[in-house]
Amino acid sequence: MLSMQNSHTFILPPSSDLENNPSHGYLPHSQPSDLHSSLAEPPAFPDYSMDDSLSHRASVSTDDTSNDSPASWDADGPSDSSPPGDGGVKFPTTMIGPSAIFQFNVLASPEPDVVPKVEELDDDDELQRLKPLGVETSNSGPHATTTDSSVVPVNVPRKRGRPRKHPLPVPGGQLKVTKGRSKTGCITCRRRKKKCDETKPACLNCQKNAVVCEGYPPKEIWKSGKQKMEDARTQPVVHRSLPILIDGIETEMDRKLLDHFVYGFSRVLTLINDDSNPFKEILLPMATQHRGLMHSLMCLSGSHLSGLNQEPGVKERKYYHFHRAIRDLKANITARSAMTEQEPELLSEDPIIASTIALSLNTICEGETNGEYRPHMDAARYLLVTQKPRNENFRQFIVEFFQYHDVSNSITSLDRRPAHLDGELRLPDFVPHAQAGSFLGVFDGLFRYISQVTRLRDRIRQRFSEGYEPAVDYQILSDAVLIDSSIRTWETSHPPNTPNYYLAQLYRQSTWVYLYRTIRPSRPSDKIAQVVDDGLEYMDLLPQDAGAFSIVLMPLFLLGCSAFVPRQRERIQKGFEALKAYSNLRNIEPAFKVVQRVWEVMDTRMEDSWDWERIIKEMNMDFLIT
Repeated sequence: MLSMQNSHTFILPPSSDLENNPSHGYLPHSQPSDLHSSLAEPPAFPDYSMDDSLSHRASVSTDDTSNDSPASWDADGPSDSSPPGDGGVKFPTTMIGPSAIFQFNVLASPEPDVVPKVEELDDDDELQRLKPLGVETSNSGPHATTTDSSVVPVNVPRKRGRPRKHPLPVPGGQLKVTKGRSKTGCITCRRRKKKCDETKPACLNCQKNAVVCEGYPPKEIWKSGKQKMEDARTQPVVHRSLPILIDGIETEMDRKLLDHFVYGFSRVLTLINDDSNPFKEILLPMATQHRGLMHSLMCLSGSHLSGLNQEPGVKERKYYHFHRAIRDLKANITARSAMTEQEPELLSEDPIIASTIALSLNTICEGETNGEYRPHMDAARYLLVTQKPRNENFRQFIVEFFQYHDVSNSITSLDRRPAHLDGELRLPDFVPHAQAGSFLGVFDGLFRYISQVTRLRDRIRQRFSEGYEPAVDYQILSDAVLIDSSIRTWETSHPPNTPNYYLAQLYRQSTWVYLYRTIRPSRPSDKIAQVVDDGLEYMDLLPQDAGAFSIVLMPLFLLGCSAFVPRQRERIQKGFEALKAYSNLRNIEPAFKVVQRVWEVMDTRMEDSWDWERIIKEMNMDFLIT
């Protein structure tokens, strides 16, 4: 097949041939005089593109033989009906009829050589070297001839690499352009899924449909991840603090005071170290409903913590809670004093009683020695005598607590005597087992004997001051023998070989020492030395972390005031140091100072060492020995 792109020109035969061969369909006609000269050079004809739908080449014929006949198909050369020297020019039968007559007006080309335009198939050099199968192009000249009548499609290899993201449009076709949904419409139209005309400030579509146009969302400027991280660093972080759950706990320091009260301070006040500790089980839930009691407990915790932590914020909050607790007590007292005779008696709430007890304990934590505990203890006594606590569990605890401190206070003072245990301050109707008590010696009756010994001391001191001889008469001696018999028969309910059992034996030894030092002259003896040694042995059996250490100060003080032997004094001093390391209560130090003063009197004026209450008064000290 002849490729028209490779056939640049063709040469017409001489005019004589045309005249002599009319059978080819070329009729002679007059030519200009310069025809032969103009034909010296080959004329230029326009390029013809072959239709790809043709599967054979068409022959130009003027005879009766159809080009469709088999005789007209010759793959090796021109057909017999083709004029000689036509260069193998063939025309499609669709354009030329079987007997068509052509007339050519040949014009000379103004240029000697005209090279037709050749389109580049692609940038790939490999595609430029591709040629149709079965087609040979002569390399000797500009004329190309075909050697095969059949046409084989060109197999162009597919390009390598990724396919086009947007394919090229199909020639003659029209691609449908998909229009994405607009994201710049108003909020109302986007929610209603309606088309918005985006008129601002309010779109016409909303106005037409009688709906409120909510405007347009703010434009968001795209930012990279790095820019977003930088913006997050530069923006200030706003922290929203949550309110504190419990009333009366107002600051973070108050939270520390509350934690110290629950996990640290409450264990040094009673024998009980677990969750059944009454300060946690009874007083703390009561304080959540009464702000005044909460202030008293937080003041108590702050006083104890200030001895361990010198942080200024601890003392600041301690004084704050103290003043708030005092203000609450004054308001309650004012309400009671404003009553008239016609009005019913206003009973104080149980938290008010508990608050007075907590404030008296605050003097122990602070180590105050000027009688600061007195108004609080007097108020607690008055409230307990005049009215009965409403909560039975609280009543049982508060009566035991008050009697323990009230009886112990009488050992170190001259004018404060314990309330009668069977009279004004009666024990609860239900007396629990001794092991259920928070303190030792109250419910089991041992403090009754201590109170009786204190009254014997008052009688002996009175007879001595009045000059009666002997100071210990028969009646006093008879009462002392009864007390001695009671102490000998007293037994604790705590199981043997336990810390509380050793503590009970220590209390029993110290009670007998208190009785002996009351009715006997102040001088060394084997009896008193033996009992003091036995008491120190029981104290040495106590574990260093035992809850029994919380109430060891009073018996340790009595043994110290009876230590005539120097070796006993060394052990007494170690006992005070161990007690201070455990509880960190600051009334331990002034108590040991009193014991040291008694030892000095023993070494100089032995008879005067009997009356350590007077020695404490001479030292201008007044504090709780609990």
